[in-house]
Amino acid sequence: MALLPLDEAQRRLLALAAPLPVERVDVPGALGRYLAEPLRARRAQPAAHASAMDGYAVAGTDLAGPWQVIGESAAGHPFPGQPAPGEAVRISTGALLPAGCDTVIIQENTARDGQTLRLIAPGPAEAQRHVRRCGSDFARDDELLPAGTRIGPAQIALALAAGHKHLAVRRPPRIAVIDSGDELAADPESCAPHQVPASNGAMIAALVAAIPCEVRRIGPVADRLEDLTAALAQAEDCDVVVTTGGASVGDHDLVRPALANWGAELDFWKVAIRPGKPLMVARRGALLAVGLPGNPVSSMVTAYLFLLPLLRALLGAAQPLARALPFTLAADLPPVGDRRELVRAAIDAEGCLSPVRTQDSGALGALAAAQVLIDRPAGAAPAPAGETVLAYLLENGGLA
Repeated sequence: MALLPLDEAQRRLLALAAPLPVERVDVPGALGRYLAEPLRARRAQPAAHASAMDGYAVAGTDLAGPWQVIGESAAGHPFPGQPAPGEAVRISTGALLPAGCDTVIIQENTARDGQTLRLIAPGPAEAQRHVRRCGSDFARDDELLPAGTRIGPAQIALALAAGHKHLAVRRPPRIAVIDSGDELAADPESCAPHQVPASNGAMIAALVAAIPCEVRRIGPVADRLEDLTAALAQAEDCDVVVTTGGASVGDHDLVRPALANWGAELDFWKVAIRPGKPLMVARRGALLAVGLPGNPVSSMVTAYLFLLPLLRALLGAAQPLARALPFTLAADLPPVGDRRELVRAAIDAEGCLSPVRTQDSGALGALAAAQVLIDRPAGAAPAPAGETVLAYLLENGGLA
């Protein structure tokens, strides 16, 4: 099976991802999920003309004063009457303008003696200043956000301000993460020299924690076909099963035959990237299986490039892929071979990138020091310090 280019492999994976069923949740509970339908305003914001400043609302066209103060309009407590020309109402920020008023004179430009208000700024006040017009933020029935928008803190505030108590979103995906390998020790405090602590599953579970989902850990599972097949059977009620290790071509790499035993059909295997070439994707009915490489850096990079976008697509994201951002290199980069490279790098105090000390796919210390993945095309020439490159932020799955 030929190596797939990264873009094609991502496209094929996302084509398999049908968004999950819709449910309605309270607005704060929708944090991190994606709108399943456009968000439309059920009310205008502001719902009536309101003051943008503390000061005095005045009526009439004479803005030179003086005025007689006849009452107050406070936030949540509007003035009940309608001032006549030559009258003013004390007003606070966010309070509704009294009927007939269209101008607010800010407090700093006035002097008050009892109920008499005078303008102390040079010249008359400016008409229609310091007023938030009804619907100036949004009007009733406006489309505020399209379907597929990620719901963050600002979107929560917007939905509530628009009169929504609940939002339509997709059900969180259920994920099973299976660690496999005879060398894996479940207890990191009891690990023989021929073993390594089972860390990949915990790393992948932590990576997807920023996405609303239900994660189940299975394993470590021994390198035996029947054990791997049984582990896969434990995930039949999930939407996605993720394996780490056993995806390559060695004698003990049994994920592919285990998937076949389980009844899954392979869609693609092996992607033209470094690290992470042995990535595998299969399907069993509506359930998708993603086989990640066992080397921890390869596992992390492929989960970032494939698993996170898959989960976002299941949640209905309009843009499930992470977006690469431009950065300046602080150090030289060597030429690239025949596979696209994802170079782990750190961001310095000036915001420039330097590759971490080693690019070995088993080097967890170097991975932990990295904050970005520099995207280097296959066959790219050496890149000197000072050149602009594209890189993915590792934090928040590249959505920051």
